[in-house]
Amino acid sequence: MSITRREAVLGALGLGAAALARPALAQGSATAPAYPTRTVTVIVPFAPGGSTDFVARLLSQQLSAQLGQQFVVDNRAGASGTVAQAILARARPDGYTLAVVPNGTFAMAPFMFERLPYDNATAFAPIGMLATNAMFICVNPSGPYKTLADLLQAAREKPGTISYASAGSGVANHLGVELMLDMSNTSMLHVPYRSGAQGVQAVLAKEVALSFVDSVTAVPYLRSGELWALAVTSAERSKEAPDVPTVAESGLAGYRASTDFGLFAPAGTPEAIVNQLAGAARRIMLSAEVREKLAPLSIDPVGGTPEEFRPYAAQEMEKWGALIRKRNIKPE
Repeated sequence: MSITRREAVLGALGLGAAALARPALAQGSATAPAYPTRTVTVIVPFAPGGSTDFVARLLSQQLSAQLGQQFVVDNRAGASGTVAQAILARARPDGYTLAVVPNGTFAMAPFMFERLPYDNATAFAPIGMLATNAMFICVNPSGPYKTLADLLQAAREKPGTISYASAGSGVANHLGVELMLDMSNTSMLHVPYRSGAQGVQAVLAKEVALSFVDSVTAVPYLRSGELWALAVTSAERSKEAPDVPTVAESGLAGYRASTDFGLFAPAGTPEAIVNQLAGAARRIMLSAEVREKLAPLSIDPVGGTPEEFRPYAAQEMEKWGALIRKRNIKPE
C-alpha cells in the first residue's frame, strides 16, 4: 500500500464515528457498577501504522461513540508483542485496560521465548475476535512458479534450496510457511528480514523466491501485476482476489494461517464488563460503516462472542505451539 493510500484510509477513521450509534452512557445497578465512567486504555503491541493499530484505532473510536467515554490507543511495541501482553497481565481487571492483539502475539510468540512475565494460558480474558487478515503466497511474476503445486514439486526435487522471506523468526508470515512445509513434507531456506515490506522488496528484486504477504500489502501489488499469488492462506478465497485459490484447495486440506485480531482484558475482569464490551465490539465490527472502512485494507470483520473466542484462542495456541516445538523454531 502506498503512503498516500494508507494515509487516506487512516484519515477516514475520523469520519462518521458517531454515526454508528448514539452514545450509550453507562448505567449502574444495585449489583453492578456503571461502566465505563472514565477513559479506557487500549494497548496495541506494535508501532502505529500497521494493521493491528488500524483495527484498534477504528474499534476505539467507535467504542468511544457507543459507550460515552474515551477509548485511547497506547502503542507498546517489543518482543513480538509480549511486552504489551505483560502490561495487560499486570493491569487491574476492572475493564479500563484492554488490548487488541493478533494471533501472532497471543498464540505464536509465547512459544518462542523460554520465559515470559505472565502465564499466557491464564493471564487474560478473551472478549472476542474482531477481524481476520489473510496472507497471499507471493512470487515474482517472471519466476518459474505459477501454482502452489509447481512450488512444492520444486521444493521436493531440490530440498532446502528455494528461499523464502519473512519479517523475522516466529512471526506469522514465517510460521505460515513452516506450517505449509510441515504439511507438505518439504523444506525451503528461510531468509528473515526486519519487516514484511523488506521481504516484499526481496521478492520483487528476485533475492528470494517467495514470501507470505498480508493482504493489506499484497492486494495492490497483485492488482498492478508486480506480484503473482500462488494461493491465499485463509480458509476461504479473498473477496479482493477471488481468482486466487486457497492453500487447502491447492492440495493441503485443512490448511489455514491468517492473522486474526482479538480483544482481550486481564483475567478476572467482571463478566458483566466482558459481555458489555463483547456486545459493543460485535455491533461495531459487523456494522456497514466499519465493513466499508476495512474493505480497502482487505481485512474481514468477524465480531465474535467470548464463548466463540475462548476455544478458538486455545486451539490456536495448541496448533502453533505444537508446530514451533516440532520444528524447533527459535528466535533469531
